[in-house]
Amino acid sequence: MQSKIISETFFIISNYNTDPEQYLKYCSDYLIYDQSTDLSLKDRLKDKYEKISFVENSGHSISNYFRFFIDNYERLPDYMLLGKGNMIGRHISKEYFDRVYDNKCFTALYDAPKYLDKRGVAYHLYDGAFLEINNDWYTSAKPFKYFRTYNELLSFVFKNPIISKWLLFSPGACYIVSKEQVLKYPKVFYENLKYLVSYSYFPSEAYHVERMLTVIFNSNYEINPYMRDLTLFSNKIDEYRFAHKDKSLKKINRIIMTLINRYNRFLHLLMIDSHI
Repeated sequence: MQSKIISETFFIISNYNTDPEQYLKYCSDYLIYDQSTDLSLKDRLKDKYEKISFVENSGHSISNYFRFFIDNYERLPDYMLLGKGNMIGRHISKEYFDRVYDNKCFTALYDAPKYLDKRGVAYHLYDGAFLEINNDWYTSAKPFKYFRTYNELLSFVFKNPIISKWLLFSPGACYIVSKEQVLKYPKVFYENLKYLVSYSYFPSEAYHVERMLTVIFNSNYEINPYMRDLTLFSNKIDEYRFAHKDKSLKKINRIIMTLINRYNRFLHLLMIDSHI
């Protein structure tokens, strides 16, 4: 069934092993970024859609949103919907999507009316607003290459940001954003962020950025100078990695030395006992 309004909002659909046909009934223009691993599905999608781009399976949906900003920076649509092929039914109900898809304002595309708050951990404040404790719980299951924590990445990107105990974001990283919100930053800003999240399918850095998108689109923080330049960024990220690698090695060495010292003390006690 076709929706009542065909939105002028441009739909950017990040797709993985599904057919995103239902979303195209809502909009007048779109682009699908497909990361599917199902080869037969990819063939069907290629035949079915003209406006589809097959891209590497890295960075999850976030790399595709940034890819669109980069490739279309000088001609961005007034409003863009950042969505996933499995968004309806996973991150948002169809009923709620039907009410908000044509919003001409920043909108988090998430609702979970049956979600039960986890006291001290996570809360669903209102439709679209999910509040989670800032403790990087996901890093135990996902690898990181550059930034182990959300706070490290936030401070790397922005000058003197507020380090909050709580994070307000849309699980799934699905939003409606305006051209003005994207153009707050230079194109290279998105190129640098895309680099950080695209080295594997879904690294910890992608989880960090998922939680940072509300800050990116709505805050007025100043970005660090190297986020405005590819070469400066490359040098800075290498410097950052080596510095933190050295800290990690020093920490490991301290742990090893502590264990060795404890073992030696244990042996010493045994020797004393044996001579009593």
